[in-house]
Amino acid sequence: MSPTITADVCVVGAGPVGGTLACRLAQAGIATVVVDRAPLPPMEHPAFDGRAYAIAAGSRRLLEEAGVWAKLSEPACPILGIRVSDGRLGRPASPLCLHFDHYEAGGDGGPFGWMIEARSLRVALNGHLRTLSPIRVFAPARIAVERFSDSAIVRIAGGPAIQSRLVVAAEGRASPLREAARIPTTHLRYRQTSIVSAISHERPHGNVALEHFLPGGPFAQLPMSASADAQAGGAPNVSAIVWTERSDIAERMLAADDDRFAHEIARRLGDHLGRVRPIGRRWSYPLSAMLVHRYTDTRLAVIGDAAHGIHPIAGQGLNLGFRDAIALAGLLLDAHETGDDSGASTLLARYQHRRRGDNLAMLAITDGLDRLFSNNSRLLRIARDIGLAAVNRTPPLKRVFMRRAMGIGVLPGLR
Repeated sequence: MSPTITADVCVVGAGPVGGTLACRLAQAGIATVVVDRAPLPPMEHPAFDGRAYAIAAGSRRLLEEAGVWAKLSEPACPILGIRVSDGRLGRPASPLCLHFDHYEAGGDGGPFGWMIEARSLRVALNGHLRTLSPIRVFAPARIAVERFSDSAIVRIAGGPAIQSRLVVAAEGRASPLREAARIPTTHLRYRQTSIVSAISHERPHGNVALEHFLPGGPFAQLPMSASADAQAGGAPNVSAIVWTERSDIAERMLAADDDRFAHEIARRLGDHLGRVRPIGRRWSYPLSAMLVHRYTDTRLAVIGDAAHGIHPIAGQGLNLGFRDAIALAGLLLDAHETGDDSGASTLLARYQHRRRGDNLAMLAITDGLDRLFSNNSRLLRIARDIGLAAVNRTPPLKRVFMRRAMGIGVLPGLR
């Protein structure tokens, strides 16, 4: 007979959302098991994931409470300003734009968020998961899950069985646990591909991010701290780019040499940062959106990319997952303190109630923004420019947008 481990929660998926949730629960003394089908160390390799994450203020608080933020291997770069503009390829951006300054958001005047490399977060998570005594980690591991009215059993092939009150599905968009629970999903397909890379530039970015809307899709420049590689190459001014383009054009850009690639970036970015130079390799991600019809099943909660996926136009995908983790962790911590059942149907119903509206609203906003801005209609372009200028001149409305970007005020307990 295989040995049995008893835990309060078993998190399946050791990615940023699942791993952070597990660390947050363990910091509160909740017995937690983390299972992932892949080994963790390869996730730390620079070639594994080229993305950089914009971490909102609310998400940073979760990472701090989980003990992960202090362990980041590279410094985070604060975002102190965001410029939103509309235009056409190769032409100057419209002067009717929207500019957010962190001092205008209210509160303590802190940054809108912080840019961190995906690899830095992976290194911090993997290291921290191994140091917390209430956590047991099994990776790589193949599992079979049985869920009952009073508990769940996660059987690890060639290893122990885990008896827990709750199983958390955090395995990403193709979640096997979600599929096994027959949870319906809605998918939206975009004929776009996101190109992710890094650039050096002559002039400092001033900690200002740019979101420039173009007919093919949004082009984002995101301020980064200078990496060791950039410094070695003589490039202290570094930004990440997230370039959304029609898939056929994106394929050509990915295959272009560095000179052509830099030229096309400059056509979209403008000249405010001076001459640009690509750094490192390029990654690409075909775009689609997805939303689950329900977030729970018997002894099961679905979080992060297993529950939703949105267009990257607002840079909020990971932050939505962290907000799932904040909501679920709050409920589980309350249950732990009162001795209540952490997998009870009433608790899971409260989790779904807290997350459904926020996730659905963000899906609608990002999908609507992409449809509104990713076209070359003259009438719509005029309407967009007027709308951006109107928001820019309406302080109360502007603060609502800024606080939403910071992840403040969207969940109970976040101020």
